[in-house]
Amino acid sequence: MKILVCIKQVPDMESRFRPDSTGVWFSEADLAFRMNEYDEYAVEQAVRLKEQLGGEPELTVISIGPDRVVEAIKKALAMGCDRGVHVQDPAADLKGAWQIASALAAHAKSQQYDVIFTGFQSQDRGSCQVGVSLAEILGYACATTIVGFEYADGMVTVKRELEGGVKGIVQLKTPALVTCQLGLNVPRYPTLPNIMKAKKKEILAVPINELLHEESREATTSFYAPAKKGGGIVLEGDVAEQVDKLIGILKEKTAVLR
Repeated sequence: MKILVCIKQVPDMESRFRPDSTGVWFSEADLAFRMNEYDEYAVEQAVRLKEQLGGEPELTVISIGPDRVVEAIKKALAMGCDRGVHVQDPAADLKGAWQIASALAAHAKSQQYDVIFTGFQSQDRGSCQVGVSLAEILGYACATTIVGFEYADGMVTVKRELEGGVKGIVQLKTPALVTCQLGLNVPRYPTLPNIMKAKKKEILAVPINELLHEESREATTSFYAPAKKGGGIVLEGDVAEQVDKLIGILKEKTAVLR
């Protein structure tokens, strides 16, 4: 069996974002970068599947972006992936979801993976489109927002998170792709011995132009912070005082108690 997990490196969400000089994306100055949170669940589940099946599976992690994304790949290798693929693209952040998926698909087609894991969305763009687009291009069965995963005899059984807390059970025949959601698992922390082992694992560098030849049909035209709204009010004092203040505010500033 061959397993692929797709990851993205994103800025720490606690960072202060500012438009760059072009005004179409954010400036990377003073930003710290990390693996996308939802991709960590994907890596963990891929490693668990590899462990379930013993020594047979080959688990590859792939990421598209500039040189800095190698650090995210190394973390995935330290978590248990066998080899890495770095698709070198300094302008990855300006590409649309379909282009990213097309580049990933170009690699995946040559390897014939049985199961592909992705995060259900990236924290910076949040489009939720790359995983499902990749499955469409490859012609793979696909299940999104999974919070439970099982594999047996060439069949993937997943629990999907639906609206209003409702869950759905879906069975997929491999080859299949799943997008991973919060609640699927608890990602392991790479241990020092595994970090040292990861340094010896292969990371194949592939220029983006070897995988992607089509022109983009999508372009980001602007990037800006939303307009600031009025600030909140912090009520202090004991509970009785806070209740009186809250009632006064509701009477004065809203129509709730009129």
